[in-house]
Amino acid sequence: MSKVLILTDGKAGHENQSRAFARALGCEPVLLPVQFKSPLAKALSYLLDLFGILTIKVFKDFKVFNALKAPNHPTDLKDPTDPKDLTDLKDPKHLKDPIDLKDLNDLKAVIGTGSGTFYAAKAIARRLGVPCGVVLYPRGYRLAGFDCILAPSFDRPDSVPNVIPIPANLVANDDAFYEAGVKAFRERYTPSDRPAVAVIVGGPNKCATLSADWMRSQLEQIFAKYKPTTTTPDTKHQAPSTPRQTPSTEHPTPDTRHQAPSTKHEIWVTTSRRTPPDVEAVVDSFPFDYKLLYSKDHFNPIPAFVSLARVLYVTAESTGMLSEACTFGTAEVHALDNLKSGPHKFRRFIDDLTSAGHLNGARKIDLSEQFARARQLLKINLSDRASERTRNERGSENR
Repeated sequence: MSKVLILTDGKAGHENQSRAFARALGCEPVLLPVQFKSPLAKALSYLLDLFGILTIKVFKDFKVFNALKAPNHPTDLKDPTDPKDLTDLKDPKHLKDPIDLKDLNDLKAVIGTGSGTFYAAKAIARRLGVPCGVVLYPRGYRLAGFDCILAPSFDRPDSVPNVIPIPANLVANDDAFYEAGVKAFRERYTPSDRPAVAVIVGGPNKCATLSADWMRSQLEQIFAKYKPTTTTPDTKHQAPSTPRQTPSTEHPTPDTRHQAPSTKHEIWVTTSRRTPPDVEAVVDSFPFDYKLLYSKDHFNPIPAFVSLARVLYVTAESTGMLSEACTFGTAEVHALDNLKSGPHKFRRFIDDLTSAGHLNGARKIDLSEQFARARQLLKINLSDRASERTRNERGSENR
């Protein structure tokens, strides 16, 4: 099977987008960790790139294998470093087994996501004699040195032939991931046949706030819409959470004048590792049908929320989660706007998704045209993969 070399900076969000890119290209990923020697080395990479100098000397030790001596190794390298210098370095720390030379057979491209991989992608792709593609906008580097750039539209990338705008982050999940997530969720909680409304709570960042009062007002509006007679919680008496829940079968108390009719919707919620404690306390005080507080339970219900919910609410700073919700499932997706004022990229992200109908609606993101263009720029032909599969099947029959 054709392969791509993924350069990873150790950030899960970046690595997952590279994996999603590899899957869209129809190639098997081979991972290689890369890290600049220092912040100064990273700053130097911008200057070196400006002058067209590509070198691996700015990175900490890593192993790129003897494939650097392959026949397609270019002879016009501007970096005088001998390729053999790359073959006797340390193995990547997080890889259980050393990657052998055979892992780079039929290598089609080098790809990376994030500023820690952009310069490395250029340098290593040049040495291996293959194209390079990156995800996210490589601001500060020469765009012409990349064969393909998948750039979020909220970064307002330049309109040049090798830049392909995309509306959201790439998501590496597949059907099997969501099936497993739903199965695990159902082992903890048995949903009723009522439509589900799910709320995903993130946390503050430099462009977003998340206060307890704001969270309370948002949840009150959600409950008023989907369970209109539910008693709003008394902040003096916050209901405890339970990690394992099933729909309530208890009889109502005699006074039911202010009790919710349990016939309209189920409402689910999960917080995250970024959610402040006082916000979690507010979440805990509401009578959700299913409630997951990350500070008490690290189970991940989000695959089930995306797969099963009729409506999804996500705090607006959670760009990764909004990207996933707008790509997978069938839910109508809404952003809970906790963003600070100003023309920052988070606001542009929300505005772009809204104008395209992905927010406040159920229109899902389709990147098939963008991926087809990326394969063209990287000279990857899916028909070659089909031919390879046919040859393998014939070989199995002959054996």
